[in-house]
Amino acid sequence: MFRYEQLLPSEGPRLRSIRLRALSDAPDAYGSTFQDASARSPEDWSRQVIELQAFVAVSNGVDVGLVRCARDQERSDTGWLISMWVAPEVRRHGVGAALIDLVVAWARRNDLTRLLLDVADRNAPAIALYERKGFLPNGRTSTMPAPREHVREHQRELSIS
Repeated sequence: MFRYEQLLPSEGPRLRSIRLRALSDAPDAYGSTFQDASARSPEDWSRQVIELQAFVAVSNGVDVGLVRCARDQERSDTGWLISMWVAPEVRRHGVGAALIDLVVAWARRNDLTRLLLDVADRNAPAIALYERKGFLPNGRTSTMPAPREHVREHQRELSIS
């Protein structure tokens, strides 16, 4: 029912489309805004696909999920799970769990020993998913950047063996 793909460097426009849909659907789940993302150049979207690994869930030819991941810039053993989104029409069908599994596999292939993520404190469905997948709170908290500084978030981490 679902197919999972890694975006190719030439798929900046596809990333843009998915990301704008995610920002429109769940604006308080992300640090960036729909307006800011809409204004980014095609070159910026292409660069993002090159710099950040992006995995997409596809159902009947439609992109219905996204997760991106990156190495931590300071800690060589650490990676980040970012930009997680699952379309409302396919939530609770295992898409989020499968996308997380792809990030964990990427981390293992890259010899990482832990993954970090930030999640909004009020995003109970995401928190429950991350908890089921073994991501535990590590005590770090923050707020999102303006204009969402009212949204509190906390960090979770997964040890990879």
